[in-house]
Amino acid sequence: MSARHYRIGDLATALAVPVETIRYYERQGLLPAPERSAGNYRLYSEVERGRLEFILHCRALDMSHQEIRELLRLRDQPELGCAEVNAVLDAHLGHVAERLRLLRGLQAQLKTLRARCAAPGAAGDCGILQELSQPLRAARKSSHVAGAG
Repeated sequence: MSARHYRIGDLATALAVPVETIRYYERQGLLPAPERSAGNYRLYSEVERGRLEFILHCRALDMSHQEIRELLRLRDQPELGCAEVNAVLDAHLGHVAERLRLLRGLQAQLKTLRARCAAPGAAGDCGILQELSQPLRAARKSSHVAGAG
């Protein structure tokens, strides 16, 4: 096999991702369907490897598939200016800032909850377990971190 082409398992090993991740990105349209060998093995070129590395880097920055699609579109059209790239990244920064705000609220709630049990005792008397057993109040429901699941 030429060094220019990788079977899916070889590509997965080279980039330290599960094979299913590569198939998933193909199904999502982030990676094009690869060539097939005479034995019907998927064969990935260096170009596809680079595209997958780009996708993985974006995912490591917690970008959505839509954001990645947009960045890939712009990457595939190098003659375009980078203002659109900046706009995608600026929007993502806004999403991250909002999630940080929500996570700070979650942290405050957890600290308040933790304060309900200053000294270890019997689980039946645990203030944390008692609080968690109470029905959610509307104020707490609305401050639940979106997208945490």
